[in-house]
Amino acid sequence: MSVLVNYAMFPTDSGTSVSKYVSKIIKMIDDSGVPYKLNPMGTSFETETMPEALKIIEDSYEIIKDHDRIYSVVNFDIQKNKSNRIDSKIKSIEEKIGEVRK
Repeated sequence: MSVLVNYAMFPTDSGTSVSKYVSKIIKMIDDSGVPYKLNPMGTSFETETMPEALKIIEDSYEIIKDHDRIYSVVNFDIQKNKSNRIDSKIKSIEEKIGEVRK
């Protein structure tokens, strides 16, 4: 199974720049070994199970939970009998139109 997730999570009570907090979350994802891609508005990652995906979300929250207010948006694309969609979905588009900006 492939659980493809795109999400953002950050405190809203810490001024206009949240990269200090987001970078801690990205470090946690990187250390987990889960494949991921950072984008300007969030992060995409892929796991094999829903519990693994939810653990990343929960661990992200744990990193910034001491703030008074936290914003998060999460999108899931769950597909059985598939894997490595974090790369293959982009590759499918590139096969049709050529290389895209990443």
